[in-house]
Amino acid sequence: MREFLPPGQDSPMPQGEGSPGAAGHVKLSMLPLVALIFYEVSGGPFGLEDSVRAGGPLLALLGFIIVPFVWCIPEALVTAELATTFPKNGGYVVWISAAFGPFWGFQEGWLKWMSGVIDNALYPVLFLDYLKRGLPVFAAGPARIAALATTTIGLTYLNYRGLTIVGRTAVALAAFTLLPFVAFSLLAIPRIQMQRWFVMNLRSMNWRVYLNTLFWNLNYWDNVSTLAGEVDKPSETLPKALLWAVVVVIFTYIVPLLAGTGAVELDRSKWEDGYLADLGLVIGGAQLKWWIEIAAALSNMGLFEAEMSSNSFQLLGMGENGLLPQVFEKRSKYGTPTLGILCSAAGLEVARQRRWFKFTAIPKSYSKQVEMVDSSQLGSIQDGHEEGSGLLS
Repeated sequence: MREFLPPGQDSPMPQGEGSPGAAGHVKLSMLPLVALIFYEVSGGPFGLEDSVRAGGPLLALLGFIIVPFVWCIPEALVTAELATTFPKNGGYVVWISAAFGPFWGFQEGWLKWMSGVIDNALYPVLFLDYLKRGLPVFAAGPARIAALATTTIGLTYLNYRGLTIVGRTAVALAAFTLLPFVAFSLLAIPRIQMQRWFVMNLRSMNWRVYLNTLFWNLNYWDNVSTLAGEVDKPSETLPKALLWAVVVVIFTYIVPLLAGTGAVELDRSKWEDGYLADLGLVIGGAQLKWWIEIAAALSNMGLFEAEMSSNSFQLLGMGENGLLPQVFEKRSKYGTPTLGILCSAAGLEVARQRRWFKFTAIPKSYSKQVEMVDSSQLGSIQDGHEEGSGLLS
């Protein structure tokens, strides 16, 4: 087993030293790194609707203002400190190994990798579920299967071609995802009545849904740590990128929430996944609604790319640190972890084919909520999708 501290040193690897296998390849700069963190954590305001349904506008706004200070910023600060102390691929796996030994580092690694792979199996399916609204041919059958395979292979190949390409793609997707909400918020200004922001009813409060929605939309800041060895000047770039990402994510939720709750009379029963697009129809017409729905679809591509990068470079980092066979250290000519990408792609396909999970509100779901299914239930799972509850297919 390899040492997690350089021989002869009493402190971790000096800042600025990255992954040893990354030499000769272009590393991530600030803007692509911010975009990747954005997709690892958020991907857009899609999914915030349940916070209004559960607690009303005031508590939803307070939640997205307060939680970043008690959760997001502390988690980002921890990630920045440890990722710059250990600027190596593998991130939290390296941290756990240094603190508790390689056994627990490996446990952290394989469990987190499995979680990421299962999560990543969602996004090509969600992308097609948005696409089938305008193109029903992708709802089922051979066309859907072919499109699902093509989407997964295409996005996986993009990861293989290089992390810098993935970063630039994430920047473009993030811009496209956020622009409709800039228009949405500007068009909502004349309609806003500020007293609508202060509505709440604690008697009808659903704390479970409320807290789960906040946690889900504001978590996973540590995912970027698995790419620390691929960052240019990590001691400078990582903390700044995390800071900017925190700001972007907070405004991504707060601004549309202020616009949507202030511009339209409250009906909490309508605030469910997909309602932002319906508000877009009211505020900006059919064009804005379709723009928001297309942005939601493409956001799933950004989520897939960020998750695949995190998963595959985690395996590479585990190989570099002796937690997996050395073959996992091998890189393609583009500097990407070939075996890590293949294993992550194969893992998500196995998870999808075995129906190990389900997710909620399929044709209208924006959120990434995954629910594990007990193995005893696998035999009763049926293919297809149902309104309000869909299965991966």
